[in-house]
Amino acid sequence: MGDQEIKTVGIIEARVSSTRLPGKIMRPILGKPMLELLSERLKLARGLDQLVIATTCNPADDVVEHLTQRLGIGCYRGSEQDVLDRVLQAAHAASAGVIVEITGDCPLVDPAVVDKVVAAYQANQFDFVSNRLRSTYPDGMGVRVFSTELLEKVARLTQDPVDREHVSIYIWEHPDEFSLHDVESGLPEKYWDLRLTVDTREDFLLITRIFTELYPGNPAFGLHDILDLIERRPELIEINRHIQPKQARE
Repeated sequence: MGDQEIKTVGIIEARVSSTRLPGKIMRPILGKPMLELLSERLKLARGLDQLVIATTCNPADDVVEHLTQRLGIGCYRGSEQDVLDRVLQAAHAASAGVIVEITGDCPLVDPAVVDKVVAAYQANQFDFVSNRLRSTYPDGMGVRVFSTELLEKVARLTQDPVDREHVSIYIWEHPDEFSLHDVESGLPEKYWDLRLTVDTREDFLLITRIFTELYPGNPAFGLHDILDLIERRPELIEINRHIQPKQARE
């Protein structure tokens, strides 16, 4: 567990009404909603004192709250568009001193990677620590760590709709204002552009194939297990290779 004096809370941003693949977080993989599989993995992260799903007040997200009740994890419901405020209020409700931001479309996040990023934050005096500033980890392994106090400051500084939708984007776009640190993967560059996130049907198909191959034998499989699988089955990455990531700012 993390520092008991400063509570470290993993906050998952998740809603049913996603634009490119509606309902994706509740789509079943091996009989479990994708969001449940992500929650299972994050429960294994030793650096998190608590796990909370930050969803919306939209009635469509009642299913998300019901899932959290079944799983015995926290739930906070807030603004659908102002995700920054939703995460901030979730942090307040959980008495979080440190926020570990995870998005609900990344069900393969490795708890060991989460712990590595959290440890880097705890060991230093950086305002913001992530493993995707230079993107040496595959898309879908992103972890961002910062204090609740810092997010309160950001909430006062900006009302830009992009900043409010992409919770911590204002922080990493202003390195002159905040001290940033990137945790690098040490992986060969050929893995940096892998898409292990879910925005489209092709993405979901790939993630389903990975879980189908690895989960039954080892539910706690990690990033290196995924990369070993891809080395054995290189055709898998062709499933979504053509998909272009969404840009926060057009």
